[in-house]
Amino acid sequence: MQFELNGEQVEVADDGASLLEVLRDRLGVTSVKPGCNPQGQCGCCTVLVDGEARVGCVTPARRVAGRSVVTLEGLSDERREAWGEALCATGGSQCGYCTPGIVMRLEGTAGKGGDLCERAVVDRALAAHLCRCTGWQTIREAAVMVATGAEVRSESRDFDAASRRATIEGHAHQRVGPDIGLGMGGFADDGAPSDAPVALLAADGTWTVAPTMTEARAAIGKIQGRNTTVDAVAPIEVPDGDWALTLQTNWVEPAYLETDAAWAIPGSDPTDPLANGGAFGGKVDSPVPGDAVELAAREGGPVRLRWSREDVVRRGPKRPPMALGMRSDGSGVVRVARTPGIVEAIVSVAPLIEVEEVDIVGPPTSTAIRGAGWAEVAAVLASLESLATDQPGTATVRSPEGASATVRIDDEGAHVVVRCGEVLDTSVVRAYAIGAVHMGLGLVTSEQLSVDDQGNPLNLTIRSFGVVRPVDMIPVEVTVVDEPGIEPVSGSDAVFAATAAAIWTLQGTPGVWPTKLPVRFSDPATA
Repeated sequence: MQFELNGEQVEVADDGASLLEVLRDRLGVTSVKPGCNPQGQCGCCTVLVDGEARVGCVTPARRVAGRSVVTLEGLSDERREAWGEALCATGGSQCGYCTPGIVMRLEGTAGKGGDLCERAVVDRALAAHLCRCTGWQTIREAAVMVATGAEVRSESRDFDAASRRATIEGHAHQRVGPDIGLGMGGFADDGAPSDAPVALLAADGTWTVAPTMTEARAAIGKIQGRNTTVDAVAPIEVPDGDWALTLQTNWVEPAYLETDAAWAIPGSDPTDPLANGGAFGGKVDSPVPGDAVELAAREGGPVRLRWSREDVVRRGPKRPPMALGMRSDGSGVVRVARTPGIVEAIVSVAPLIEVEEVDIVGPPTSTAIRGAGWAEVAAVLASLESLATDQPGTATVRSPEGASATVRIDDEGAHVVVRCGEVLDTSVVRAYAIGAVHMGLGLVTSEQLSVDDQGNPLNLTIRSFGVVRPVDMIPVEVTVVDEPGIEPVSGSDAVFAATAAAIWTLQGTPGVWPTKLPVRFSDPATA
């Protein structure tokens, strides 16, 4: 089978493989990324087929026979550089996993006459994508820069300082540079030998090794995950008492895009699933690298391992659910899913709180997840203060690390003031703060997992986690207050918790998260 790839004719076997597999595994095009593969819902593998944006994971390769396929590598050097510089300048790429696909989608939009300076146009294009890091705004800003030909040069920027700040914000190694938005963050699977066998998890939890991804899927009988119509139910009851505020939460999926992956050769260390970005704590204890070492030794050669999206949902750690009652003086009781370190996390921001760990049937939980435990409790404390001063929609939170964030939400959007020590790089702090607003809004209004009586998550598609969509995201204005000489700490975690309090008080402090109430109070097209 032949087709044109980035202007050159290529020939591959017609064996039922997806376009994504053909591009990545057989032709070495690593800008196309597997995120939800093969759900067709995250957009990370988006390419242009005869000028039309298509997701490669659900496009059979045989459908592009005789046609033209363009990936990020096929754009002109000038165009790629423009996107890389713009995404770097705005912070529109943090881990950089989703942005190559987004760039190709927006290139297709522009190629059909779409105006990338119009928010509504860009939001429609981004509706086919998921970005967990950025909160969408900085991607739109980058699109405007590219569309208008704005000249951006990063030679004078201190990327070591920017990378240090990004690492602090993400709690894992993070590199900043124009190449990151082009998908060159050194992800776990990108450097694997193209002929290395592929290992996928079977239903019984054992690894099945096959020469190709297509063969591995066939061997384990891989069935695409589906959404569920079963409503999520908060699993823990509010403790008895006379409370000023009560809250129940559910399990929440970290929803990182690069699923747990690694490869290894016998006698060597495996690649790191946290190569560029911390997955919001979801991969801290991933078993995949250790499994890669064992399989490489068993097979006597390199082996590539990857969890499917369904594996991540079923096996990866979640935000622990809780139920709490709090008095106006900040005392009260929190009942929370038993999780190592959760008591200490909560008490770090609420010393008057009594914490009861509860054994419940459900997916694994972890305090490594962003702000797990303390962020919810800090948000309720901040909400008490907001209501006491008659300022719903405004909240201030101080994180356990010492960062401070004030978030005010009104008809114009979110207004953020953050103090997090020596800034190091204002653009990075701003970008992470915008992403934290996005995640805080989702935590309160839309994110949850339905779980059956046996503790199995039922939301197996990436779109079913409730991540706030581009069209629903409010504009964010960020003021970063530099504190020279003070040790830098993560500011975005404080912004995350303060945003949760601000939107919750604005909605009237309903007793269950997610509230399922709208984020927006104005028309996004006018923002």
